[in-house]
Amino acid sequence: MTDKSNRPSHRGERGQGDREERSGRERSGDQGKSHQGNRGNQGGRAQRGDRGQAYKGDREQRDDRGPQRSGKGLLIGRQPLIEAIRAGKAVDKILLQRNTAGESLAEIKELAKEFNIPIQIVPVEKLNSLTRANHQGVVAFAGLVQYLDLQQVIDHVVTSGALPLFVMLDGITDVRNIGAIARSAVCCGAQALIIPDKGVGALNEEAMKSSAGALGIVQVCRVSSLLKAVDTLHLNGIKVFTSEMGADKKVFDLPLAEPCCIVMGSEDNGVQPYIHKAADEHFTIPMAGDFDSFNVSVAAGIILYEAMKKRLS
Repeated sequence: MTDKSNRPSHRGERGQGDREERSGRERSGDQGKSHQGNRGNQGGRAQRGDRGQAYKGDREQRDDRGPQRSGKGLLIGRQPLIEAIRAGKAVDKILLQRNTAGESLAEIKELAKEFNIPIQIVPVEKLNSLTRANHQGVVAFAGLVQYLDLQQVIDHVVTSGALPLFVMLDGITDVRNIGAIARSAVCCGAQALIIPDKGVGALNEEAMKSSAGALGIVQVCRVSSLLKAVDTLHLNGIKVFTSEMGADKKVFDLPLAEPCCIVMGSEDNGVQPYIHKAADEHFTIPMAGDFDSFNVSVAAGIILYEAMKKRLS
């Protein structure tokens, strides 16, 4: 058992020793101060330099590891992006630094064209705000959804013996609406969503959450042109239907038991005129009152449920 009476004495002795040590340093005069200052400055610089070198080494190590994907779902660097696309990884968008050059950039652009990956030219500050790594003028957003070729999806659905029921999204930017539409599509038996490579909300974490995981189930086809997608659908015997407020035909009069694709437009602008013109039939969803219209995800749910009802009967 420790004798408590010894503790104050111990503190006193330690304090006296400290005072003597400080007095000794003060007696050392300018020489001591100079020595101490130099030691502190040199030591501080060396220590900071070591930390800086270590940090630099960490960055170089990260750059050498190949494909990099941060917590934000980023693919950083030229070769890592090329490898990711070749390996079939989903990529939502590619950001290229303005006025950058190199042979690998031509390959990135070719791959982006082949897989319908949108490219955006941005200043270097934009890339620097996304990552501190050596991005080489290239940063891409990794996708949560695997994008598929429309013709291959059609072939797969037909080969399986199912009647194609697709949903095309035209100008829908609210990711929660996209998620809700995907959820209704899966619940009602639709096999695929068709989206453009530009002008549509990102299929990100919020969209996935809103879909309750349905975006991971339904097949998603990203196309460079919705009009070309309509042509592909027509060549495969799939009719295209669009909604119109003043249409004479009601949604329950549509031949939804046939192979078809429903086009859902944005709540602000609706379906684009050239898509509307290329459609086989136009319809409206009747309402009891004179209110504006249904929310786009609600309207999609109504149409898809009507299609499921006809197909089940």
